[in-house]
Amino acid sequence: MTGPDPLVLPSSVDAALPGVLLEVAHEVAAAAGELVRTKRAGHVEVAATKSSDVDVVTEADRATEELLRTLLRARRPDDAIMGEEGDDEAGTSGVRWVLDPIDGTVNFLYDLGQYAVSVAAEVETPEGWLTVAGVVLDVAKDVEHAALLTSDGPRGTSDGRPVGVRAAVPLGQVLLATGFSYDRDLRRLQAEAMVKLLPQVRDIRRMGSCALDLCAVATGRVDAYVEEAVNHWDYAAALLVARAAGARAEQLTGVGGRTLVLCAPEATFDTLRAAIDEAGLTRV
Repeated sequence: MTGPDPLVLPSSVDAALPGVLLEVAHEVAAAAGELVRTKRAGHVEVAATKSSDVDVVTEADRATEELLRTLLRARRPDDAIMGEEGDDEAGTSGVRWVLDPIDGTVNFLYDLGQYAVSVAAEVETPEGWLTVAGVVLDVAKDVEHAALLTSDGPRGTSDGRPVGVRAAVPLGQVLLATGFSYDRDLRRLQAEAMVKLLPQVRDIRRMGSCALDLCAVATGRVDAYVEEAVNHWDYAAALLVARAAGARAEQLTGVGGRTLVLCAPEATFDTLRAAIDEAGLTRV
């Protein structure tokens, strides 16, 4: 079984554009990260809930996204914006920003140091929106994971150093990052499938941030990642970082009928895909 076609910048896109957008992403993510740190130093309260009573939004989420939107409107007024906490904004430039102001909000609420600001820049192509630049800022550790798409493929860094996945290992040695839905019925289905998958891998890690889990694949801190019920803003930037590191990623249909993201080194991917199918994490 072969992997997907190589990810490269289309010839129709100005080769300089991803670099320009990456610099903007770096600037706005850094400013947002400072605001998140300031908010975390104070008293954090739940402002609202979303999909369930445990899927929370804090005032810091809303304030951080508004800051990101304000900064982007000032720098790139013709671009579209998609964000987790606000309405989509149309644009005319063929560029769209995808924002997650705090990925890992529950970690942020509990002061667990695993949450990130995620900023991705996409360009419109005949096939749809394509991520060409992205920044995932690990706020607590002040580490920036970044990537851009070139005509030769994606290039990525973590803390200024090139990213790279771990060497391929047998399925029984895979350390797998995952997460569980806030929907209790879906969480039960995921847990039942994980009971079947867990004996086949080294172990699982549930760290609470999709974006940082994908960056952990990119930096070799885990072998692979799988999770259902993640949203586009959770992974738009981080998937580019992971692919720059040599990972393969696919969006599948999970057992609950929602989007499932699987990300692993190319040499490991098909074996892990077969294992999650057999365990019942996906709809096949």
